[in-house]
Amino acid sequence: MSGPIVAESLARAVAAHRARTLPAPMRETAERLLIDIAGLCVAARGEDYVRAALASWEADGRSTAIGHARALDAAGAAFVNGTASHGEDFDDTFEGGPVHSGVVVIPALLAAAERHRISGADLLYGIAVGCEVMCRASLVAPKKIHKAGFHPTAVLGAMGAAAGVAAALRVDERVFASAQGIAGSMAGGIIEYLAEGASTKRMHPGWAAQSGLRAVELARAGFEGPRTVWEGTHGFLHGFANATEGDWARLLDGFGERWISETIAFKPYACGTMIHPFIDCARRLALPLGAGPGRGFDDDDIASITCDTAEGYVHRLWEPLDAKRRPPNPYAAKFSIPWCLGYALLHGPVGLEAFTDENVRDAKILAIAGKVSYRVNPQDPYPNEYTGHVRIAMRDGRVLEERQPHLRGGHREPLTRAELEEKFRNNCAYGGWPPERAGRWLAFARGAFDGKHIDIEEFRT
Repeated sequence: MSGPIVAESLARAVAAHRARTLPAPMRETAERLLIDIAGLCVAARGEDYVRAALASWEADGRSTAIGHARALDAAGAAFVNGTASHGEDFDDTFEGGPVHSGVVVIPALLAAAERHRISGADLLYGIAVGCEVMCRASLVAPKKIHKAGFHPTAVLGAMGAAAGVAAALRVDERVFASAQGIAGSMAGGIIEYLAEGASTKRMHPGWAAQSGLRAVELARAGFEGPRTVWEGTHGFLHGFANATEGDWARLLDGFGERWISETIAFKPYACGTMIHPFIDCARRLALPLGAGPGRGFDDDDIASITCDTAEGYVHRLWEPLDAKRRPPNPYAAKFSIPWCLGYALLHGPVGLEAFTDENVRDAKILAIAGKVSYRVNPQDPYPNEYTGHVRIAMRDGRVLEERQPHLRGGHREPLTRAELEEKFRNNCAYGGWPPERAGRWLAFARGAFDGKHIDIEEFRT
């Protein structure tokens, strides 16, 4: 790439637009992220992988791991909160990427806010900048990071977290660019978790959050990172996307003037985002099929189920097909379209309660999943839109079919504020928080960006 250095251009844009008032939709998205991420942290706080993340962190401090009594250092709180909020795959998504920005940026910024007692206004700007960097960067070389074997949230997350923390701490342009360079060497996260349903994906946002935080602290102390981290010959694009050219205008043009991250989607189901439109199709088909909770449905009446799908996520959600039809554990089931279709047809909404050992072994769900196959639709608009198509052929000759043209919860059909708060309260109840504590977090979120400093110590239990 010839022309301005990307990290320096980002630094200038962040400094130039700091004094501008954020658009109301971007502020609302940041507030929604505070709500959603906290509920997810509480919902997962008793899970083994969260307990392991907490126990493995040695350093204590004064930063909050939401829902836990023990206070950690800032990096530890960012790690635990990022891991917990992504762990059940019920978190935010940017549709164009796909990338999960909130579960990286919110943990990093809350930890930085507690450590440095930053103002609500700086917290808001940091969240906006961090999410915007992640979302825009995911469009520079679409689908190539996944194809190279990396998790975009993990590798782009370190860069977004570093940008957000640097913006919140008001560092100068030299330190901002250096922090980007340092974060590039901290980024990582391969997608081999798909092979066995292992827990490594769960920690990717947490690791990215603490990496971005550490990168800024190193840069502030005088440590130097390469300014050409994004576009250099041996830079980020080369290392994580096997690419030499990217559309850098998607990252830089209008940064601070147009906020594309205000369209971040919030999930109604606790599984991989691209599965959601297929679940909606299955739920609509349940009634004419005679399926659903408490109904006398016989899966032997189904001859086959065929789905039109995008090529871009076949390797993550469809293949190997036999393994996706019989996932080895509940976490693997979250990334199986066949299994989620079977559950949705029989039980309806695919929430946290769906993913249990008992359900993963359920004969009726597995019988339906075993009949599910796919066809790649070369005209599918992924990743710009997430669509669903389910065609059920019955043994009596009937054909039942449904299509979903977009992601429910996304920019075309966003969740209402009431729906998001209901999700938050349900997640808090799932994780054992009483209603009054959930209500206090909602009150905190409503006023967080107007306060003199951030204090969430009361949410450590």
